[in-house]
Amino acid sequence: MIQSAAIDTVLRALADPTRRAVFERIARAEEINVAELTRDSGVTQGAVSQHLKALKQAGLVVERPQGRNVFYRARPGGLGPLFDWLGHYDSFWRGRFADLRALLKEIDP
Repeated sequence: MIQSAAIDTVLRALADPTRRAVFERIARAEEINVAELTRDSGVTQGAVSQHLKALKQAGLVVERPQGRNVFYRARPGGLGPLFDWLGHYDSFWRGRFADLRALLKEIDP
C-alpha cells in the first residue's frame, strides 16, 4: 500500500512553480549552492532558501555543508512515492493502449 502522506508531501513541494524550477536546476546540476540558484532566477536568496527548506523536508534534495557554503543535490529516491503512486495507473493505461492498438488494426488492417 502506498503511503499517502509521503505522496502528499512530494506533490505539495512540487506544486509551486518556483520551487519546481529550483528543483529542476538542482537536478540538472551535480551540486549547486544558494548563491548559484539565486543568480539569474529573479527570486531573492531568502525565497530560494525557503524553497530549499521545503524540498529538503519532502526528501527531494540533500545538503552538504562546506565551510560557509551549503551545496544541494537532488535526491532521486525522493520521487519514489510519486512513481509508486503513478505505477498504480500503469495497468489502466496499458489496457487502454492495447484496446486502441486493436481498434486501429481493425480499422486499418
